[in-house]
Amino acid sequence: MSHHPYESDDEQGGQVVPLDSRRRDRHDGADDFFDRETVAVEERVAGPPVDPPDDDAVPYRLRGRQQRTPIIPAALRTWNGVRAMLLWQVKDAAYVTGYHAARLPKYTVKVLWYALPGLFTVLGRLLRWATAEEGNWALRQYAADRNDPETWLKLDKQRQRQSRWRWFVLVTGGCTTAVALLLLSEVPTWARLVVAGAALPLLARAGRPADAPITDRVSQGPRYRKLTAELVRRALLSCGLAGINQAVAKDQHAISFPQDIHRVGPGHLAIVDLPYGVEAADVVARRGRLASAMRLPLDQVWPEPGTGHPGRLALWVGYEPASKMKQPAWPLLKDGKVDVFQPFPFATTPRMETVHAELMFRNWLDGGQPGSGKTFALRLKVLAAALDPRAELRVYELKGVGDFKVLEPVCTEYGNGFDDETKARCAAMIAWLYKECERRSKRIDHYAALGKAPENKVTPELASLKGSGLHPLIVAIDEVQELFLDPKYGKEAGEICEKVIKLGRALGVILLIGTQIPDKDSLPTGITRNVNTRYCMSVADQTANDMILGTSMYKNGYRATVFEPVVDAGWGILAGLGKPAARRSFYVNGDDAKKVVARAMELRGLAGTLPEPGTQTREDASTFDVLSDLAEVWPAGENAAWNEALCSRLAELRPGFYAGWKSEQLTAALKPHGVTVGDIGRRIDGKAVTRRGIRFDDLTDAIAERNRRRNSA
Repeated sequence: MSHHPYESDDEQGGQVVPLDSRRRDRHDGADDFFDRETVAVEERVAGPPVDPPDDDAVPYRLRGRQQRTPIIPAALRTWNGVRAMLLWQVKDAAYVTGYHAARLPKYTVKVLWYALPGLFTVLGRLLRWATAEEGNWALRQYAADRNDPETWLKLDKQRQRQSRWRWFVLVTGGCTTAVALLLLSEVPTWARLVVAGAALPLLARAGRPADAPITDRVSQGPRYRKLTAELVRRALLSCGLAGINQAVAKDQHAISFPQDIHRVGPGHLAIVDLPYGVEAADVVARRGRLASAMRLPLDQVWPEPGTGHPGRLALWVGYEPASKMKQPAWPLLKDGKVDVFQPFPFATTPRMETVHAELMFRNWLDGGQPGSGKTFALRLKVLAAALDPRAELRVYELKGVGDFKVLEPVCTEYGNGFDDETKARCAAMIAWLYKECERRSKRIDHYAALGKAPENKVTPELASLKGSGLHPLIVAIDEVQELFLDPKYGKEAGEICEKVIKLGRALGVILLIGTQIPDKDSLPTGITRNVNTRYCMSVADQTANDMILGTSMYKNGYRATVFEPVVDAGWGILAGLGKPAARRSFYVNGDDAKKVVARAMELRGLAGTLPEPGTQTREDASTFDVLSDLAEVWPAGENAAWNEALCSRLAELRPGFYAGWKSEQLTAALKPHGVTVGDIGRRIDGKAVTRRGIRFDDLTDAIAERNRRRNSA
């Protein structure tokens, strides 16, 4: 019967063999000791440490990456933050002052009522203090209880020593007070009133009962619940997230604060690192529970995902609900100019910080139920675009109430109403937009070949170049569901609109659409998928919320359903400009909008881009080209013409397209068609003059070649 190799030789008569020797024998062919199930346990070799040792001497280059406390507090970095903080403090102080001022007669009666008892109370306290009876009274009583007269006498002598100097102080103070009262009869009346006004409240404070305060409470609860770490922890534990509750049950420090809770604007901000595996979006989705745990209104508690990692929460709590805060005026209301290539002030955060939005290379979708402020938010963007003289505006409002009527003087095309004629014009404009995108794509390709359109996009230089045909084109359609639900124009308009959204961004075509019925019929899904900036205001349900903001946005905590129509007008979830968050668009009423439009008309008048009344036409770029136009304006009987003369004739033919063209632009436009531009000489007043121009034969050859290619295609 075989035995285990490690059994002793006393039991089996075997021999204990060292592993090292058997290992050597194995290499010599002796495998009788090692079978296939035997594992040789060799001497263990310790590897390097997994965790590096703590090193307090952090290199300077690593220190630069550490997050440091800012030198200037967040509340003082911007004027808006300082203004909001000071405004709240002044408002609170003014309210408290006014509250007590209205009750001043009542307080005066109370002070006079309690002042006399207070005088005797103060005198009694002074006498007790002078006798020093309370100093060692307990020790003297203890000695008396033990029948220890020697100790009692020692303690009483100590009391008498203390009492002597106290009586001296009391008598001196009394004499001084008596002299002061005699001198008060010689001073002016106002001085006696000042002394009485300072002394009587102190005496009344001493004489009033403990449960009868002289002044009334300003509020039944705290005017503002200061944000503390304990309050934040309790609120997070009340959210009902298993990840938070389980982690805190094991480790009370699972919720940590990488920064001190500090003041930001009209409130306080807490940066919280949630337990491992818990995302800030989970807490944002439970904003209602968070506010309930803090016993605060919903619009006073604003959680957002913080910067750094998904588990960092930025919790801001305002001094008062956002609905009671006064939003600052739009910065562009009285002065200022807009460059659509640069951000412009559009909204404010709950902290009253200004949020800048962008127009160029973006398409906007604004959605919300009636009373949410959707139309005003859409009109605000058009007002901003109107302050850029280069921007061409085309606006249709299919509600028919004239919310955009104030913008008509600066619009190249304007329509108002939900009748068939207006919807037909709007559908025709969308079809024209697609053809305009085709024309602009050729212009971009042309300028890209000249090195003037990097990344094949419109640049500010090209947008400012007269005659380039690449000026910013802003198209706004409010209540677009009226068009998309139309049985005659809706389907085609939706398909073309989706194409324009895809193509127009790089071509300077900006589409702004607003709707109050976001569903698959009134708002084609192809549009919602391709719009890159969304502003969802008050909506009724999760479906409408995700139709505007995108799939799963409601689940991730971005819920515009918390906003109430009219009450929370202007509030919404803004997505596409950084992390989605609650924002409130600036409110500009009709009278203020007229002032902005008047300033926009002045800017456009100086720039020569103000549309003339009654000439709101839409030229179809596909119906003409430069070759045909040159043939039409060619000087009769001439076999050659200078570029500058041709540019003048072209501008007379189509001022909206060729206005401002120079010789160089005409040369660049003819180059793709193979028309040679050379020196053309003439005699003027007997002198030879040479300028750049083209020959009529070259023009006709280019037209014939173009027609041949079209026919063959």
